[in-house]
Amino acid sequence: MSHTAGTRQAKKLRTRQALLDGALGLLEEQSLSSLGLREVTRAGGVTPTAFYRHFDDIAALGVALVEQTLGSLHGMIGAILAETGDSEVRLDRSVELIARHVREQPAHFRFIAREQHGGVGQVREAIAAQLRLFTEEVAAALAGEPESRGWSEEDLLMLGGLYVDHMVITASALLDAGPDGGRSVAEVARRRLRLVTLGRLHWLDATP
Repeated sequence: MSHTAGTRQAKKLRTRQALLDGALGLLEEQSLSSLGLREVTRAGGVTPTAFYRHFDDIAALGVALVEQTLGSLHGMIGAILAETGDSEVRLDRSVELIARHVREQPAHFRFIAREQHGGVGQVREAIAAQLRLFTEEVAAALAGEPESRGWSEEDLLMLGGLYVDHMVITASALLDAGPDGGRSVAEVARRRLRLVTLGRLHWLDATP
């Protein structure tokens, strides 16, 4: 890539990020469905016509925010699940990962919590798709463990869904708790995950 092309691409990425950041700031006080294009471009410091070089509409910008918020977690959670050894350590690291992300990106996670059941269909679907992908990734990782021997694919997906639902609930609880209550929320999250893990060990005991 030439220097000129590289500079142009870098500028394009900065403009796109400015729009995302501007929208995120506005979303601290309102929902995505009430967001106007002109206020987003004003907050991002770009012209309204520049918006359409990056997004088709406000819904598309919302989908990009979903991907930015949840997409970065995939590799990190996958790396933790791929670890071998003490499951307690993995549980602790999973909770620490969620807590750190919520602490570092509270506006992103408030956006997800609000829009998961919000009024913009494309964004609801994007969040649901990311969570389904998480569930499938967790189920695939759990399938390779000795404790999963004899489990059906359906049950593994159910177990993966439990872990993912717990991740979402924990993130929301951390947002509500604020900095002072985060430690208590994290401890409850760990205990709940341990309960799921113990139940997993005996899931097949009652299978006919």
